[in-house]
Amino acid sequence: MSASLYPLASLSQIESTPSREDGIPDDLEEDLRAYGCKLVHEAGILLNQKQVAVAAAQIIFQRFWYVTSMKQFGVGDIGMGALYLASKLEECPLRIRDLINVYDLLLQRATHSLNGNANKAFKYTPMSYFGNTFYDLKDALVVAEMQILKRLGFNVQVVLPYGTLVNYMRLLGLTSREDACSRAWGYLNDAWVYLVYICFTFSPDNSLQTPVYALYQVPTIVSAAILLTIRHLNIPLPSAPPNCWWELFDASWEDIWSVCGYVMRLYRQRSTEDTNRVVGMVTKKEVRKWLEEHRTPNPIPP
Repeated sequence: MSASLYPLASLSQIESTPSREDGIPDDLEEDLRAYGCKLVHEAGILLNQKQVAVAAAQIIFQRFWYVTSMKQFGVGDIGMGALYLASKLEECPLRIRDLINVYDLLLQRATHSLNGNANKAFKYTPMSYFGNTFYDLKDALVVAEMQILKRLGFNVQVVLPYGTLVNYMRLLGLTSREDACSRAWGYLNDAWVYLVYICFTFSPDNSLQTPVYALYQVPTIVSAAILLTIRHLNIPLPSAPPNCWWELFDASWEDIWSVCGYVMRLYRQRSTEDTNRVVGMVTKKEVRKWLEEHRTPNPIPP
C-alpha cells in the first residue's frame, strides 16, 4: 500500500492482485468483491448500524483483497470481520452474537435462492447456540478481524467523501439544485437502489461496492460523482481547457473517467448463471472447488 493520508493500492497490486495470481478471473473477482460489500451493507441495515461504520467496513474489505487472495479467505468471513472491526473504529461496537445471527440469516437466504426457490417464501431457521455452526462462525469472525489487521499492517484509517462532496458542490454553485445534490450523494452512498437491484440485486451503495476507495484519493472520487451527475442531468460546467472544473480539485481527467467506469460497470446486465456462481462462492472452500474445476491442465511436453 502506498504512503498517503490513507492507504492506496500500489501499481503492482493493481496490475496483479493475489486472487488473479491464483487463477481467479478479473470479472469474477470484481463480482465477488461487490457481493461481499452487498452482504456488509445488508448486515449493517439489519443491525441498525451507523452508515459511517458500514462505509468504513466496505472500504477496509476492498483494501484487504489487494494483499490477500480469495483462495485463502472467503468474502463472507472477511466482510463479517471488516464490519466488526469498523464498528469498533467508529465507536459503535456490535455484539458478536448479533453479527453472527445476521450473517447466518443472509447466508441462509442466499442458499435458499440458489436452490431454485426464488419464488417461494424464505423461512429462517435459527441456529443453536450450543451447536457447531455458531462456534464456527464465531471463530471465523475472530480470525477474519485478526487477519485484516495483520495483513493491512494495522493501517485501517478511512476517510469518507461526504464532507468533501458538500464543499465541492457549494464551490461549483450546485447546492441550489436539489436533484443534483441528491444524485451526487447517491453515487457515494445509497441512492438509485432500484437500478442496482434490477441489474444484480446488489446493495445500493454503488461506489463502495467498487475498489475505487482503495485506488484513488477522495477528491478524484468526488469529482467522478459530480461528473456522472452533471452528465445525467445535463448541467453545463466549464469543461474545455484551460477552464476545466475538475482542475480546481487537483483531479486528473483520466482518473475521474476511470472511477466513472468502475461505478457504471455495476449496472451491466448479468446472466442468472453468473449471479448464482457468485452467490455460491462466499467461502474459500467454494472458491477452491471452482478453481479446481476450471483449472487449465498443463500441456504434455513432446
